Amino acid sequence: MFIPSILLKQLYNRGSLTNLGNGVRFSLKNRLKDAQVKEVLEIRIDKQVVPSNKISLQLADGQKLSLGEFNEQSNHEFPLRSTLFVFIENCQPLPKEKHEIQISFKVSPFGTLKFEVEDVVTDEKAPSNKIPRDELDDYGEEIIKKRQQYFEQFSGGKINHVGQYSIDPHTLQGNIEHFIGVAQVPIGIAGPFRILGEHAQGEFMVPMATTEGTLVASYNRGMKLLNMSGGVKSTVVDDAMQRAPVFVFEDARGARDFVEWIKLNMEQIRSEAEATSSVARLTYIDHFLSNKFAFLRFNFKTGDAAGQNMVGRATFAACGWILDHYQGIKNFYLESNFATDKKASQINIMRTRGKRVTAEVTIKREHLLQVMRVDPRQIDYHGRVAGVGSFLSGVNNTGLHSPNGITAMFIATGQDVANVSESSAGILYSELTEDGDLYLSLTIPSLIVASYGGGTGIGTQKECLELMGCYGRDKVMKFAEIVGAVALAGEISLASAISSSDWVSSHEQYGRNR
Repeated sequence: MFIPSILLKQLYNRGSLTNLGNGVRFSLKNRLKDAQVKEVLEIRIDKQVVPSNKISLQLADGQKLSLGEFNEQSNHEFPLRSTLFVFIENCQPLPKEKHEIQISFKVSPFGTLKFEVEDVVTDEKAPSNKIPRDELDDYGEEIIKKRQQYFEQFSGGKINHVGQYSIDPHTLQGNIEHFIGVAQVPIGIAGPFRILGEHAQGEFMVPMATTEGTLVASYNRGMKLLNMSGGVKSTVVDDAMQRAPVFVFEDARGARDFVEWIKLNMEQIRSEAEATSSVARLTYIDHFLSNKFAFLRFNFKTGDAAGQNMVGRATFAACGWILDHYQGIKNFYLESNFATDKKASQINIMRTRGKRVTAEVTIKREHLLQVMRVDPRQIDYHGRVAGVGSFLSGVNNTGLHSPNGITAMFIATGQDVANVSESSAGILYSELTEDGDLYLSLTIPSLIVASYGGGTGIGTQKECLELMGCYGRDKVMKFAEIVGAVALAGEISLASAISSSDWVSSHEQYGRNR
C-alpha cells in the first residue's frame, strides 16, 4: 500500500527525542488507522545503525519489551492515536543539536514502512508544576481527581458542580484533554414543530441549550405560527466540506502549469484522498492563482460527520502524492486559510461549506395578525429597511438572529460550537403574495452539522439527537433540515416582535431585564 512520504513522517512525534539517564527515548504515534506492528527492522541515528540489543519498546498497554522479544511475539496492536515508545539504552547522551532518525518496520496492513525525520534532542526534566496526566489512562477516576485537586489548589477555589457528571470519562478520548468535569447548560424544548422536509417529515420537539431568557419562548412562538400554515418546507440543496492547501512556486508560470497538471491527474488525486476514509468523497477541486501561489480548495462529501478532520487527513494524503510526483514545488502548507475554517467568509456564502439549507413557508395574513399582532406588510417593509442596515454594516446575515437558535441546538446536540462562525451566515427573503399573505425564506449557506462522530456521541448530546430521531448514520440531512426550519421560526418570531414593538416587553416579562 503506497503511503506518501509526507504522511509517513507524521508517525514520528516531533519533540519526543529525549536524553534519559542511561540512554535515549523517542516515540511514534499512529496517525493512519488501526494497525499491527509485526517487526522492527532497523533504527539509525545520524546514519549509524543502533545495535538491536540496546533497543526496547513500550506498547500502548505499558508493557516494555526488548527488541528481540518484541519481534518474536509479533502482531502487536497499534490502534489509531496510540503511542509506541522506543528506548535506546546503555548509550551516551546525544549532543543537544538536530539529529536524523531513520526507522523501518513491518506493519499490517501497510507492509514495510521506512522513513527518516530530523528532531532536536532535549533532556528529561524533573516534574514541574504542570497539569497531572497519566500516559496509560488519562480518563480514569484517579487521575481526574488529581487534576481536580490540582485545579483547586492552584485557584484556591472548590470544584462542586463541575465534578458531577453521568457520562463515562473514557468515552471522551478524542473529544477533550485534561478532563476534570462538565459544564451544565440548561436545556429547554420548543415545539411540536411540523417540518416538510425530504428527510425530516412530521412533528418534532426541539431541544435548545441556552442561558438567554426568552429565546426558547420566542422560537416556540414562531413554531406555533408556522404550524398554522401547515409547517415549513426545508431542503438541503448542497453539501461540501473543504480543506485548502497552498503550493508555492518559483514564479506565476510555475503555479499556472501546476494547476493544469492537477486537472490532468484528478482521478489519481481523488483515489489517494478517498483511500484514507470509507466515507469521504472528493467531488471537485477549485483552483485559485495569485502571485506565485496555487491555492487548491478540495471539496468533499463527508457523510454524517461534519468532516473537518476527515477532509484534512484526506487532503494531506492527496498532497503527499502530489509532492512525491510533481517537481518544482518550493513550499507547501496543508491549510492556506482559504477554507476559512471556523471563520465567516464570502466564499462560503457563495460556494457552500457544510450543508446549504433553505427553509420556506407562506404565512396566512390572518395567522400573523392573530398570533403576532402584525400585518404581513409591516414585516415585508421592515425587512427591506433592515436590508439597508445589513448592507451598510457589511454583515454576513440579512436576517435577525438565526445564530441564536443554531447555537442553542449546537450546544444541546454536541456540534462543534465554533462552527457557528460559518453557520451564522443567512440570506432572508420575503415577498407579499397576491392574497396579502407573507412568503418567507431563509437560506443558510454554510451550516456545519453532524449526526455521528465528534461530540455527538456523548451523554446528553447523543440523547438530544436521539429524541429527534437524528443520531447515527444517514441522519445528518434530517438534522440539517430541522435546524434550518427552526432558524426560520426564530426569524419570524423576532421580526414580528420588533415590528409590533413587543420585543422589549417580552424581555421584561421573560428575560434578563427583570
